[in-house]
Amino acid sequence: MAFEVPRGGRKYLVAKGSVALEGVSLTVASIRGREATIALIPFTLQHTTLGQARAGVRLNLEYDILAKYVEALLQSGKHGEEDKEQD
Repeated sequence: MAFEVPRGGRKYLVAKGSVALEGVSLTVASIRGREATIALIPFTLQHTTLGQARAGVRLNLEYDILAKYVEALLQSGKHGEEDKEQD
């Protein structure tokens, strides 16, 4: 299954990383530009709402929280350097 990543969201995805669609935790198979793909097994299709998903339908997308933590740490590091310069 392929899906379009909202603007600004690409930075939170990595191949073989985690993403959740409609609350289902999945592994990102590949990323190309703003399109990401996931591999769905029959069990997942049968036991989640993803089996009814159709092209053009909006789905809830949640990024792996670890990516957001890394971003926050990198930003706090930048701010930390600025704070040292001001002291």
